[in-house]
Amino acid sequence: MTLMSEQPTAERFWSDAERHLVRYGGPFTPEIIERAAGSFVYTADGRRILDFTSGQMSAILGHCHPAIVATVQQQVASLDHLFSGMLSRPVVDLARRLAESLPAPLDKVLLLTTGAESNEAAIRMAKLVTGKHEIVAFARSWHGMTGAAAAATYSAGHQGYGPTAPGNFAIPTPNPYRPDFTTADGEFDWRRQLDYGFAMIDAQSSGSLAACIVEPILSSGGVIEPPPGYFAALAGKCRERGMLLIVDEAQTGLCRTGDWYAFQRDGIVPDILTLSKTLGAGLPLAAVITSEEIERRAHERGYLFYTTHVSDPLVAAVGNTVLDVLQSERLDLRARELGAFLRAGLLQLQQRHQVVGDVRGRGLMQGLELVVDRATKQGADALGAQVTRRCLALGLHLNVVQLPGMGGTFRIAPPLTATREELALGLEILDQALGDATAAA
Repeated sequence: MTLMSEQPTAERFWSDAERHLVRYGGPFTPEIIERAAGSFVYTADGRRILDFTSGQMSAILGHCHPAIVATVQQQVASLDHLFSGMLSRPVVDLARRLAESLPAPLDKVLLLTTGAESNEAAIRMAKLVTGKHEIVAFARSWHGMTGAAAAATYSAGHQGYGPTAPGNFAIPTPNPYRPDFTTADGEFDWRRQLDYGFAMIDAQSSGSLAACIVEPILSSGGVIEPPPGYFAALAGKCRERGMLLIVDEAQTGLCRTGDWYAFQRDGIVPDILTLSKTLGAGLPLAAVITSEEIERRAHERGYLFYTTHVSDPLVAAVGNTVLDVLQSERLDLRARELGAFLRAGLLQLQQRHQVVGDVRGRGLMQGLELVVDRATKQGADALGAQVTRRCLALGLHLNVVQLPGMGGTFRIAPPLTATREELALGLEILDQALGDATAAA
């Protein structure tokens, strides 16, 4: 057995990885990452790579933020983990502070670990409270890879696993760049699309519609942001049918879009809100937040969601520190300002490179879609992969979403603590990578 103190060679590292790791998605990035700090990760051979995905879209305070490091060191030495029925001060403090950051009546909080788990808990709660079982989601949604969450995920992961639970339906994704319903002047007719979607739901439903779960910006679906007014109309469709509206803000929550919560733009309040990724700033922390009325009804009906790490004090303490930093450094305003700077740079790239078909997003969650032809909007999947590889070689990590018929869309979500200089560096590298890749094509 190899001792942990023994540092294997790069050749041995990749041999061990190939021999012992289960592959769980796309290929692994061909770099050994030794450490990370701020907006950068550092490889075993000394290369510095600018991280434009904030880890897994989570490290909104950058990597190894001093306040987070201090909290982990202090908390793990005093109180790390408890029996699920025991409570600690960090848990109750975080629940209170999350409720204070949200509009009424969202004041009841359940603390968990991952986004899939929080969506699982939310869907389970909605089914129990309504007494119904049917769940509606967008056709390009991503809510997680566990049972109910995976059943409500349509951008990937359905083929080959057998049937999901009955009663899961998809409605068309409101994509202004690729509209499937248009007005007489060619504009996206999202109201007609929404009416059509729910007419199809009504035709298929057995009369047991429990909830609709949506992301304010569909990140894994291609960084698609429904137009203003859409979510208010969607909330109305839910009310008409006695459904609960679940908003999944795994990636958009806690200042990334320039608001504390992305749903605030639309003047709605979800029945259930789920948070994850950004809440722990890279550590496994998630939350389900709902009203006193819904929580009471769920409790009266025996709501059960015990997990090993429910209400864990260590990550709850981290969540409190995340809120401290967001508030003290006014990172909502910073995300708005830096987001405007980033978007302006991406629009300049669109002017310089004909393969850039669309720039979209809000704050420090931006998407850039590549196309073969702007007129036809034919996707450029191969080019997206090529640009991704070239960016990595030049010192920039990007994630490209490749979905059938959508081309390659880059998800750009740097930390809220990034500097203008770091954003400018990323734009410069992306500019060069686009030029290199198109020249080689």
